[in-house]
Amino acid sequence: MKKIKISLILNILIVILVILATIIMYTGFKFMPGKDIVLDIPSLGMLSFFTVDSNLLMGIVACIFSIFEIRLLKKDIKEIPKYMYILKLMGTTSVALTFFVVFAYLGIIAEGGYYSMIMNSNLFFHLIIPVLSIITFIFFEKNNKLKIKDSLYGIIPMLLYSIYYITNALIHMENGKVSPKYDWYWFVQNGFWTIIIVFPLMLLITYLISLLLWKLNKEKKDEKNGKI
Repeated sequence: MKKIKISLILNILIVILVILATIIMYTGFKFMPGKDIVLDIPSLGMLSFFTVDSNLLMGIVACIFSIFEIRLLKKDIKEIPKYMYILKLMGTTSVALTFFVVFAYLGIIAEGGYYSMIMNSNLFFHLIIPVLSIITFIFFEKNNKLKIKDSLYGIIPMLLYSIYYITNALIHMENGKVSPKYDWYWFVQNGFWTIIIVFPLMLLITYLISLLLWKLNKEKKDEKNGKI
């Protein structure tokens, strides 16, 4: 029950931080200095970013998961259902992908470097929330309900977003090129043909992240018996 209580606290914290970061980006509030603000659009335009979408998904899932944890602690239910762990895997994979893309790709090519990627609302969206989500899932929500085939669920949010991103890029293509205004992750700046490489690669990376999270989340026998 100790792990459940810690998980509950962390899930509530994640929900609070998602709400806070969403308000900060939506209103355009700035609390960190810097000129090169990247991937930060006030109002509903922020929903075009996978960063925001993945964090909102994580926040919603964490909120629902915490409700089940409260019911479990109150003994209203005997266990948290498998579908909630699947949703948790999907949300955690999504924000982990956001973290990976930012620190392995965007932070390198952005003019403002890594600092521009963790300014204001993105401090929460790109760093704090993903790290908290990963820690919560692999250390305090271990279970044996998920099977290896369930790791495929982790790619669904990214797959749906990819359809939107590619469609949006196609619609705004001019003379075989897409303006960075509609290619905010700079995936097709070398030509739209690069999507043939980028899309499968992103799917593979997402699945590997999901698979790794599934593996780290798996409960060992001695952990289940309380020996660790």
